[in-house]
Amino acid sequence: MVAMFLSSITPLFENLNHYYTNNNTTPFLIIAFTVISTLTWLLFLRPNMAHRNLPPGPPGLPIFGNLLSLDPDLHTYFLSLAHTYGPIFKIQLGSKLGIVITSPSMVREVLKEHDSVFANRDVPAAGRAATYGGADIAWAPYGPEWRMLRKVCVLKMLSNNTLDSVYELRRNEVRKMVGFLHDRVGSEVNVGEQVFLTVLNVITEMMWGGAVEGQEREGLGAEFREVVAEMTHLLGKPNVSDFFPALARFDLQRVEKQMHALVPRFDGIFERKIGERVKEGNKKSNDFLQFLLNLREEADSKTPLTMVQLKALLMDMVVGGSDTSANTIEFAMAEMIKNSEVMKKVQEELEAVVGRDNMVEESHIHKLPYLCAVMKETLRLHPALPLLIPHRPSETTTIGGYTVPKDSRVFVNVWAIHRDPSIWDNPLEFDPTRFLRDDDGGANKWDFSGSDFTYFPFGSGRRICAGIAMAERTVLYFLATLVHSFDWRVIDGEKLDISEKFGIVLKKKTPLVVIPKLRLSNLGLYK
Repeated sequence: MVAMFLSSITPLFENLNHYYTNNNTTPFLIIAFTVISTLTWLLFLRPNMAHRNLPPGPPGLPIFGNLLSLDPDLHTYFLSLAHTYGPIFKIQLGSKLGIVITSPSMVREVLKEHDSVFANRDVPAAGRAATYGGADIAWAPYGPEWRMLRKVCVLKMLSNNTLDSVYELRRNEVRKMVGFLHDRVGSEVNVGEQVFLTVLNVITEMMWGGAVEGQEREGLGAEFREVVAEMTHLLGKPNVSDFFPALARFDLQRVEKQMHALVPRFDGIFERKIGERVKEGNKKSNDFLQFLLNLREEADSKTPLTMVQLKALLMDMVVGGSDTSANTIEFAMAEMIKNSEVMKKVQEELEAVVGRDNMVEESHIHKLPYLCAVMKETLRLHPALPLLIPHRPSETTTIGGYTVPKDSRVFVNVWAIHRDPSIWDNPLEFDPTRFLRDDDGGANKWDFSGSDFTYFPFGSGRRICAGIAMAERTVLYFLATLVHSFDWRVIDGEKLDISEKFGIVLKKKTPLVVIPKLRLSNLGLYK
């Protein structure tokens, strides 16, 4: 019997082996053998998911569920399943039940009407490894400690007043980027790398007053971006430890091992900066690190900030703040270069507000409605987190008339909702004017508050992104500067590709490598 069973599922293992592995990882045949050897144990100990009235969904196999049919591009795969099974459906991921939602009305139920129930995250093994056990604001369980972290971020670190106070830091780094690009006019430039490093410099300046200078700039931009890209790749990678939690201790795909090898690249910097600051005893410094250290020393705090949480917040800032903003800027630049009329309108607006004999300042931003519409349209077509971060209900709940069991993994397909033809006219067309029209509310209707569930690129409810204010300022200021200071053209003989690479963070599949040309009349502004 055992031999017959093994021979019947060998082709399935081969499919999984092809899907999950590469030359540097454990072959899935070994994983499959381990799964089979623990089959009886899993059957007896896994949670009883025999709830009534579950959403419809594709049929699955014993033990593996729908794992064999998973497409790596989950956002498009889930959309295709929604066309068959409806706006809410189930998908069995090993012993984990997934619920996928692709309807604004049902998203409202999850993120507004039952927000407190869905306020927890379904933390992957890679997420725990990347954030000191899930001690950060993205993965921490909902409760007093998470509320403390959220308050620290939103009211102190990332408030408008705080961001105003460190504007000069952002300005200096953006001007350095302009100078760097000036020296490479007429040559090929990887826009994503340069934007990433500038955003990273802005963040590190705000955190502890340090940035990458001189000849290190180009090399470290590529290196740091590669590290962050690998971390976000591991966060979104299908992992046996997440599908079969009972096997997580074995780390069969070595995902945690790989993440633990990446984290020290930044943890060493955190440790060094914290040690230097503690040794200096400079409590009057105005940066984020000193604020966090001062907060940690508050003896009367009901929910004290631990050193692990402090480093986890720094990791959030470095990884989350740099990668998502840089990707959005890269997508926006690519869309404008591809759509020359859009680029022309943005530059005309900038000339009218800023002038050809001046550099962009953040004070100009609120006078640039068309550029703001470009950013919103970019986030509609290319939301930074296409499935947001999966939610985990703390109790069994009814959504859309169906049962959503406690501890299931709930995906919200914001990417699909943003491209729904029943909501958006010509949804695949890059059209910033849709956010300027008065007949349907325009820009006043679609903001980043998460109150409209047809457009919510930063999420909604209690777990809405804490860094919206900083992301909005960063993206608009960078785009305005890049487009006002330079013209951009594609390399001769090449075609601009806007295609996406799926992950927990959406990226451009091919880097944006283009050639800058000076635009400003006063060449001294580039220095």
